[in-house]
Order: sequence, then structure tokens, then C-alpha cells
Amino acid sequence: MLDLTYETPKPKVIAGAKEDWELVIGLEVHAQVATNAKLFSGASTLFGAEPNSNVAFVDAGMPGMLPVINEECVAQAVRTGLGLKAEINLRSAFDRKNYFYPDLPQGYQISQLYHPIVGEGEVLVEMGDGTARVVRIERIHLEQDAGKSIHDMDPHMSFVDLNRTGVALMEIVSRPDIRGPEEAAAYVSKLRQIMRYLGTCDGNMQNGNLRADVNVSVCRPGDYEKYQETQDFSHLGTRCEIKNMNSLRFIQAAIDYEARRQIAIVEDGGRVDQETRLYDPDKGETRSMRSKEEAHDYRYFPDPDLLPLEIEQAWVDDIASALPELPDQKKSRFIESFGLSDYDASVLTAETDNAAYFEKVAAEAGDGKLAANWVINELFGRLKKEDHDITESPVDPAQLAGIIKLIKAGDISGKIAKDLFEIVYTEGGDPARIVEEKGMKQVTDTGAIEAAVDEIIAANPAQVEKAQQNPKLAGWFVGQVMKATGGKANPKAVNEIVSAKLGL
Repeated sequence: MLDLTYETPKPKVIAGAKEDWELVIGLEVHAQVATNAKLFSGASTLFGAEPNSNVAFVDAGMPGMLPVINEECVAQAVRTGLGLKAEINLRSAFDRKNYFYPDLPQGYQISQLYHPIVGEGEVLVEMGDGTARVVRIERIHLEQDAGKSIHDMDPHMSFVDLNRTGVALMEIVSRPDIRGPEEAAAYVSKLRQIMRYLGTCDGNMQNGNLRADVNVSVCRPGDYEKYQETQDFSHLGTRCEIKNMNSLRFIQAAIDYEARRQIAIVEDGGRVDQETRLYDPDKGETRSMRSKEEAHDYRYFPDPDLLPLEIEQAWVDDIASALPELPDQKKSRFIESFGLSDYDASVLTAETDNAAYFEKVAAEAGDGKLAANWVINELFGRLKKEDHDITESPVDPAQLAGIIKLIKAGDISGKIAKDLFEIVYTEGGDPARIVEEKGMKQVTDTGAIEAAVDEIIAANPAQVEKAQQNPKLAGWFVGQVMKATGGKANPKAVNEIVSAKLGL
């Protein structure tokens, strides 16, 4: 946990036609495990390969083919659990979840229902307004992904691509602790951030490597507190599950629509049916997919081809000892060590590459606050404008630190520094050498500055009289001096000399 105090955000309240309602949300996040091979075969997990080229016999459900557990998939699940402060189960087991789709050639999915590899954990979800909610994790289990059915390549038939079949997924199941659409998106974003730090999932939602099933229900104010006291779900409304959401924006829109749909049904005297729904982003609405299955509908039973998975505590301890610094700890350290604001620390720790870049700049420049200002406002701003990330930056940490050191030394002003940044960004080069070669060094000679001030004062007696009556107008003289010196005069020295000459 961060060593900071947060208030819990208020639940989202939606006004119905008759009364107010609150949202209750739980998520099942499916994260593709970052490994080179699948969960039970040696087939590649490379995205974008030719259809049906990454398929082993066991993935295709060929008779007599037996699954063999991929140890690295297990290790990645353990790392994720440790990163979420969760209990690691030294004994877990795999089950068969039976259902029938063309892209599931075995006719069942190997999953973990009764004995998951990871137990209860928690995630601190910050909302950016000084509030944060602790979302409880119920479990994380390993399971196989299914393939992909393609219906838009031919008007008369469908095609199946089995490349994803058998790819390892971690299903991260939360408790119904989330109370609004923004919180749901922030929760998924935080999970994504943690797993990227851990290297256990790349979090690429566009490729389907991170997807969420969103469970939404509504209740009257006060009912959620009764549920918290008793853990009795009867106090909450009937939930509907929105499947396969792979966009933070769509997650928020789908929750808002679904909540309003349920409110309208209940207020009209109807009953919300527990079902699985899909979100249509073009129409901005959810639609029924099928009635919600329960565990017994899948006829779960222990997979006869796989022994229970037993791991040793020493192995878990070895994994724990090698964990990287995680986002909450890094953010807390940035605030404490560099004196950064909560917002700046959050921006800089959003991605591991961003944080590493900033730390190099701060270390070389010797000024964390100034480094944060230049990294966030100048560099990130420019990269975002050009749709690049930090790994594509033409300015390396040493160059940016060089600019900051020139500012600190008084060799260049803030304005000159921005001009210098532009040169380094577009042309490259050593900042100190560029300043020397292009004559960009700041004028700190008070004699030269005084002469420029005297000349402008002598040429503008009427403006002098106005400034002496209204000291705020002294800024006009400062601007004229900076203009006369090509922006090279030390602004602090200019201000002091102008004030002295005008008798302010």
C-alpha cells in the first residue's frame, strides 16, 4: 500500500424515473500469459502468424494427444498473484469445462474451478482525485484460450483460426467491490499496469491479450452496505455479464447503458434476467447473447490427463525475491525521494519505460522536480503530439539532462532552453556544444544588461512615468530588454535592474 491517505470514492448514483439507484460491478479479467509457448503444448504464441500455423496436435484435439504443463505459465501466474498481494496455493488442480463451439476442437476447455493457483488478493485503484478504492481479488486461475471463428470472409461459410487455441490465460476474478464505470476502467488499467511491470502480460487490448467480462447489477442506496455486513448477495440486484470487453472506453459506456437498462426494467415492475450480453459500440447498447450458465451447465470434472499441480514454497519465495519494484511502491518513492506531486508521480510511473527514462534524467541532472517538469511537459507532450512513446524518443536521457544542467547553471534561460530542446529533438547533438556553437548562452553580464535597460528607459519617458505610478507595468521594460538581447539576458537580472532603475 502507498504511505498516503485516500478517501473512498462515492458510488455512482443514477437517477431513475422513480428513485435513485447505485451500481455494483465485478470483473473477470482474462490476461494472456506472456510466454513463448502455450499452456499445454510447445506451439508458438506469436500474434499475427498465418492462420492455423501455431497449432500443435494437442491444441487441435487430436486423439491420444496428452497435455503437458508449461512451467513458465505457472511461474507467471505466481508472479501475478504475488504482485496483487494474493495467497499462492501450493496445491491446485485442473478441471474440464465442457462446451461446444467450432473454435474449441477438444470440446472442452482446461481450466481451474475448484482449486485455483492463486487465492485472495487486493488492488489499490486510484481515481486521480485524491480518492482510491481497495478492490478485493477473489482468485486467479489458469486456463486455455479458445480459437477464433471468422464470419466475414465469405458470404456462405465461416472459417476457424486455431492459433489462439491453448494459449495460457490468467482469469483474475474480483469481488463486487467496484461502484462505477470510471472505477471499472481504472481497475482494469491498474491491473494492466501491474502485469506490465511484472512482465506477466503485455496488456495489449487491441490484440485481445487483455479482455474483461463485466458483471453489472443495480441496487437501492443502503443495500450494498447490507451486503457488506452479511456477504448475502440477495441484497444486490440480479447481475448481467457483458462479455469480451477490450476497450476501457467501451467498458464505461457498456456499464452505463446496462445499468440504465436494468433500472428501467425494475421500475416498470419487471425482473432482470441473469444472462450474458454483448456490447455493440456502433449502437452504444448491450444485447442478449445467451442465458447465463452456471457451473453445473459446464459439467466440470477433474481433468483425468493432468495430475494436481504441486509447487514448493521455496520456488515461490525465489520468484518473490526477484519481483521488480511495483507501481505503488515506485510512485511512493518518487514522491518521497524527488518531492514530486501525486499527479506527476502517477504520470511518470504509468509505464516502466517512462519511469526508467525519468530516473536516468533525474540522476544525471541532479534535480528531480525540474527533470519531472521537462519529461512530462516538454518531452511527453511532444511525443504524444506525434503519436510516439518514450521508446521512440529522439532525445535520450543524457541529452535532456544536459539541457536541465544548463538551466541550473544559469547558462540558458527557460525560453532558450525550449529553443534548445527543439534543436536537440529535431537535429540531435550535445546541448552544451549547441549552445556554444550557436551563441545561445544567456547574457549574465550585468553591465551589458544595465546598458540595455538605460537605453530603453531613455527612449520611453512616458512609459517610465506610467510604470512608476503602476509598478505592474514594469514588465513592459523587461520584455523590451529581452527582445533587444534576443532573449539571452538573464530574466532575474533584468527584473532586478529594471526595478532599481525605475525606483520601484
